[in-house]
Order: sequence, then structure tokens, then C-alpha cells
Amino acid sequence: MKAAIIGGGVIGGGWASRFLLNGWDVNVFDPDKDAERKLNQMLINARRSLPSLYDFKLPNEGKVKFCSSIKEAVEKVNWIQESVPERLNIKQEVFKIIQEHCGQDTVVASSTSGFKPSELNEGAINPKQILVCHPFNPVYLLPLVEVVPSEITDQKIIDKCSDYIKLIGMKPLLVRKEIDAHIADRLIEAIWREALWLVHDDIATTTEVDDAMKYAMGLRYALMGVFEHMRLAGGEQGMHHFIKQFGPCLKWPWTKLMDVPELTEEFVEKIANQSDVQANGRTIQELEKSRDDTLVGILRALRETQRGAGKTINEHNNNLNKVLDNNDKLYQTVNRQIPQTWTDINGHMNETNYLEVCSQATDKFMEMLGMDVDYIKSKNESFFTVETHICHINEAKEGMRIIAKTQVLEAEGKKLRLFHVLESDNGKIVATGEHMLLHVSLKTRSSSLPSEKISKSLSKLFQEHSNLPWPDGAGRSIGKK
Repeated sequence: MKAAIIGGGVIGGGWASRFLLNGWDVNVFDPDKDAERKLNQMLINARRSLPSLYDFKLPNEGKVKFCSSIKEAVEKVNWIQESVPERLNIKQEVFKIIQEHCGQDTVVASSTSGFKPSELNEGAINPKQILVCHPFNPVYLLPLVEVVPSEITDQKIIDKCSDYIKLIGMKPLLVRKEIDAHIADRLIEAIWREALWLVHDDIATTTEVDDAMKYAMGLRYALMGVFEHMRLAGGEQGMHHFIKQFGPCLKWPWTKLMDVPELTEEFVEKIANQSDVQANGRTIQELEKSRDDTLVGILRALRETQRGAGKTINEHNNNLNKVLDNNDKLYQTVNRQIPQTWTDINGHMNETNYLEVCSQATDKFMEMLGMDVDYIKSKNESFFTVETHICHINEAKEGMRIIAKTQVLEAEGKKLRLFHVLESDNGKIVATGEHMLLHVSLKTRSSSLPSEKISKSLSKLFQEHSNLPWPDGAGRSIGKK
């Protein structure tokens, strides 16, 4: 698969990073002489953060090519993303050039924050091919894409667009009717207007306005959004009660949504100075890194509850769960990146997450047995861990690829004994984990013999390992010096 990015700034570079890290080759056209340097800088952040969302390895990274013309960039690609400056005449001219050289069935999308597709496709060679795909910064982490077709956009282009967006781990939100600024930016604009007035009228500083968002509604909106939040505000009686109770407030003079303070030089300077104080000397790069680390933590938490963006990431994570290769006759049961949320003050993975990797390796082995989540729920049987011994050998640091290779040491009756070797991607052993498990009936919550299907599968996997050497460290306990 191949994408073309026309305009490699903050948004275009984010698109390029998202495609590249999901295995697509990417052509980039941007006349800025610093475009390649800026994209490489963004890729450093993206490589560190996007894989941290998942429990499985992303596809091998695609290749990026910087092109000298739009023609060179858009020929023989599957997707074209326009991210040039927000000027309608510039975008319309770019689309004309794009369509002179691209395929008729290629998705041609704009990152525009505000223009409607019916405005973008005016004068286009093939107006049915153009639609809006509006993402959110950082594109390589935030999954939402507002998909906005015009009334004449080809349905095949819309369908293909949504499929590709899901393929790279994002969530397509189809906007039913085109409107200026789509959906999310209209909500953002309303908050922005109110924020400007609060600073303008000296009711709050930029820091205080941001604190009001960060410590309250911003946290709620990450998992609930506007309407679900208001439903809960209505208590047991729900949305109907809430609107009857608080609806009259909408007529009160609480808001200046239809007005905006004049952006005088004095007011702009006031905002800029307060913003500088708020940054507290941190560079844009430092703020971006802190933003990404925080987003990774929030998004991984949302995965646990299947709320908001967490559901989208879980769907993509499940698509990444493929049959792993066997190495040295051992079963490869984990191949993933260590996220920054797993590291401690010493800069390396903490004890909890060594156990997490071993747990994931055991879970993958259970899948290989045929004992996946659906089987466990339907048959009411599983293996429970009864004893664990982990030996820490070398440091495992954030961003490092960690690979688990699993050997079956014992598989008889109710017992299953596994030995995981955790390696970095250069083959260096960082830890080992030995685990004794017992088969359990989930009905009685006591040990039991596995079903015939699982017993046969386990015997086959153990047979392949029965003649392997006993691994170093197996049977070890903490000894006295």
C-alpha cells in the first residue's frame, strides 16, 4: 500500500508517520527545504509513542520518499492526503494538479479544518473523487478522522476511505451533512471563544482556563463526550430530567458564543505572555513529548474499559495479533515495544511489567492451544498460574522491542509448566520467567483435567519441546549467599 502526502507540516507529517508505522510506503511533496528534517523529527516521537499503545508488533515500517513534484508523488498510490495551507484557492489549484496525474479510483482527501468538500471540488477534473478527511494533532496518536463527503462524492471512494482509515488504526466518523468546520472544530471553536473572553475580561489567565479544562470536563470528555456526560448529570432520571432541569439556563447570559473579543495587538501580547509563563521554559519539542507520554497513558487506560478511543485501539490491536514465528524451536509468544508508561525513575521497565510480558506470553501460548477467550467462556475451563519465578538479567528500556520465546517444560494431567525467555530485538536476554499452571474448571473453581481437545493440542506442543535442553535458570529459586 502506498500513500502520497502533499504538504508535510504538522498535520501532513502526522499523516505520513501514521501511514509509515502501519507499513505503508509514503511519498511526500513539500517545497519547504526543511520538510525532511521536520518529518524525521516527528517520526522520532511517533516511533516512540504509537507502538506503545499496542500489545503486538506493528507492521514493518514503510519507506518514505521525498518527491520533487506533485506529479511524482501521486502516481500509482492508493491514498492522497492534501495538507497544504488553509487557503481555498491554493487547495483547489493543488487538487487540479493532483487529478491530472493520479488514478481515478484513488482516495483524494483534504485535511482541511473548515472548508466543505463542495468548495474544495469546484473546478476539479473529477469532483466525485474528492472528500475531506480531517484528523487531529498528533495524527499518529489520536484516532479520530472526520470523513466529510459532498453530495456528489462517489460512494466507492467513501467506502474505500473508511476501510483504509480502519486499516491504519483510526476511527472514521462519517459527517452526515457537510458544514463549515465539520463537527469537532465547531465544538472547539465554541470553547475557544469563551476562553478568549475570560482572559480578555481578566476573569482568568490562560493557565487558569486550561486548569478548568484539564481538571474537570477534559477528563470526562475523553471517555464520555458531551451528551453522555449530560445524561449522567441528570441522575437516575437521565437526559429528559437533565434538560428539563437545566434547559432554561441556555437562555441566561452565560455565554458570548456569537461574539469574540477584538484581537488587538495589546490583547494578543497579553495572551502570548501568559502562554509563555504557562510553558515555564519548556520547548515545543519538550511539550510534545510530555503530551505524547500523557496521551499514551490515557489511551492505554481507555483500552481497559473499552471507552472512547480505547475501543478503536483494541480493534486495531486485535488485528495485529497474528501467528508469531518460531525461533530456535521455541514458540515466539510476544513481539512488542516497551511503552514509556512501563518505565520507572531508573529509566527501565519495572518489575510489574516483566510479569505483564510473561503473562502476555502465557496468554498467547493458551491461544496456540486453542484456549482463547471465546473457548474459555463457552467451555468454562482455563489454566490458572499457581507459581512464578522471574529472573532479571539485563535492563529493558522504553522503546526497546521485547520478544518472548516460550518452552514447554512439563505438560501432564492438570499441570502445565512454561519457561519464557525475554529478549531484546538484538538477541540479548533481559529476563526469564518460569510459571507453573493448573487446569481449572470455572464452574467448580477447582483443579480438573482439561478437555480432550486441549489435552491433544498440549501433547502436540509439548512433544516438539520434549527433547530440548533444559534452559538455564529453570527450577531456580532465590538462594543464600
